[in-house]
Amino acid sequence: MNLYPLGKALVSLMLYPLYRVKVIGKENFPKEGGVLLCTNHIDNLDPPVVGMTCPRPVHFMAKQELFEAPVLKTILPKVNAFPVKRGMSDRQALRNALSILKSGNVVGLFPEGTRSKDGELQKGLAGAGFFALKGDAHVVPCAIIGPYKPFKRLKVVFGKPIDMTEHRASRTSAEDATALIMDEIGKLIEANK
Repeated sequence: MNLYPLGKALVSLMLYPLYRVKVIGKENFPKEGGVLLCTNHIDNLDPPVVGMTCPRPVHFMAKQELFEAPVLKTILPKVNAFPVKRGMSDRQALRNALSILKSGNVVGLFPEGTRSKDGELQKGLAGAGFFALKGDAHVVPCAIIGPYKPFKRLKVVFGKPIDMTEHRASRTSAEDATALIMDEIGKLIEANK
């Protein structure tokens, strides 16, 4: 049983008013086709906040450890999350993500791999670039601009899809593709502070 719609409704009821969430650029989000949604990572609440503001259901790649927690291991798969083993090449997670993209759905990931300790944008890992090049999907940069403080404005900004056609054709490296994505996220943060 998929709990995503219910989860989105409950999270929206709580978090929209608490953080006065403002969504910018929703019109940039492709209405159909596979989408790789790449977002900066500043807080543990980022996945639910991105999930509730995104116009389409998001399948989040989440660290394996979360799927070992008693309650979370039951809930996470029912809200479209799937596990990835960090610090190694997890072929099953790669296959899952590519399959989701190819079936025309949305994969959400945080290219930095972990939360930023100081809120500043960190260097992205090559995985984002790998999916951007191999996924044959729209690549949408997204910026979460905090802080997460009750009743202070929190912004979620969806950028225009990044055209990866040339990069796919010229065999751009995964590292360079990730750097391009991170650059676009950085521009969204700067433009919407």
